[in-house]
Formats: sequence, structure tokens, C-alpha cells
Amino acid sequence: MIPFRNICRFVLLLGAVATLSGSGLAAEPNAVPQSQLDAGYRQMYNLDFTSAHQTFQNYQLQHPADPMGHASNAAAYLFSEFNRLHILEADLFTDDQKFEQRSKLTPDSKLKEEFEKELGVTDTLAGAILKQHPEDRNALFAEALSNGLRGDYAALIEKRNFASLQYIKTARILAEKLIAIDPTAYDAYVAIGIENYLLGSNPMPVRWVLRIAGAQTDKEEGLQRLRVAADKGHYLAPYARLLLAVAALRDKDRATARTLLAGLATQFPGNQLYAKELARIQ
Repeated sequence: MIPFRNICRFVLLLGAVATLSGSGLAAEPNAVPQSQLDAGYRQMYNLDFTSAHQTFQNYQLQHPADPMGHASNAAAYLFSEFNRLHILEADLFTDDQKFEQRSKLTPDSKLKEEFEKELGVTDTLAGAILKQHPEDRNALFAEALSNGLRGDYAALIEKRNFASLQYIKTARILAEKLIAIDPTAYDAYVAIGIENYLLGSNPMPVRWVLRIAGAQTDKEEGLQRLRVAADKGHYLAPYARLLLAVAALRDKDRATARTLLAGLATQFPGNQLYAKELARIQ
């Protein structure tokens, strides 16, 4: 049996491969302004989910053909459920025994319904665009996000690890296609980084089996990709920094973890998670 604890522990919103960023990607010829999405993601990272949903829903009304409004709102639903269930606390992901013995979660059925509805609209809109324009960057990112969010929900809430692996792989393939089109799509590096890091953390026999199945398992490559996203990404840069902080804690590198968490706590004062984890390791 393949030990999936590393996979579940580090999936952490893989597909929050969020949206196309103005700083990370060159603008499409008919690209819409991204300021509303910026505001929504800031609200989400600050754990102000009510405001984030309102911002993303307003964006949907103004840009009904853009799948990213729905993908972003789905991300806000997932983050709010993670917050309610205390899934994003770093000590859970650095303590193997605590992770294995965590209590069974009781998901919010209404939230899941809204989450799935938003992802369904995302897939419909993005699929229609990609049918006509297979290299459309916005649609590719929307599909990567959709797969990543479903993978996160499956792994960390429903504990459906095999299903999560497939979503992770699909999100990574879409991210690779996007980066081949535009190497400056820095947020997309998160999907590649997480697959390599989390699967590369398994023993060699397990990595061998995973590679046969088409997975990427280079741990150091994963960390390098996450650093690129943390340094140059846009919507996902804060999340990449959180992932790197968790990786640093697992490697007993408290100095790096403190630096990353201190920056996040300053940038998002409404999110007490960062300050709490920082205080825990001081």
C-alpha cells in the first residue's frame, strides 16, 4: 500500500492555482481588469469570506463569460471550510502522528453544494473557450484551478486520496501546458511544485511506483518551483510562501519559517493563522 500521508498533508489548496495575474502573465488582447479579483483574494487571505464572496460574485455579474470569477469564488468556499475545520494549521502538517490521528471531519453540505456549483460553471465556461481556443491562458488556468480545488477537497476533507492524486496530476499537466505557452505564468508553478515536493517526499520505492503512473517526484525541483511562485507570483505568492514555511518547518529550518510567516502576518493582519503559527515557533 502506498503511504499517502505525505500527499494528504501537503496538498493544501493545490489548485488554488488561483487566477491569471496581471503581474505574472502578459495580458490577453481582450483581457478584463483584474482589480476586483485582487481585492477578492486579499479578502480571502484575510479570512473575510463574506466580503470575498460578494467581490467575486460582483465580478461574475460584470464578466459573465470569464470562468475565473466562478473558480475564485469556489476557492473562497474551500478556504472558508478549511478555516472552519482548522485544516490549515501548520502543526497539523508537521506532526505526522497528529495528522494520522485527527478527528473525522463533518463537512458543511450546503457549502459543498455551492462549491460544486461554482466549479461546474467554471468547467462549462472554460471548456467552451478551450474548444475554440485550445491555448487560451485564462481558460487553462481555470481548468487547473478547478482540478486543484477538487483535489484539495477530496484529500483534506473527504480523505479520498486516490481521487485526489488524479486531480493533482491533471492540474499539473494543465499548468505545464500554460507555462509552455507563457513561462511568466508564475502562479502556475505552484501546481508543478506541490506535486514534485509532496510525492518526492516519499521513499524511493514509492516514488518509483508513482513515476510509472505518470507523476513527478523530484522534491528539490518542487521546492524550486514553489520559490519561483513565492518570489514572482501574484494571487498565489502568499500561498506559495505558506507552503514553503511548512516545508521549512518539516526540515527543522525555523529561521526560514519565521521569516516567511512574519511577512505573511504583516501582509494579512486579519488572518490570525499566520501570527499564531509564528508565535508557536518563536
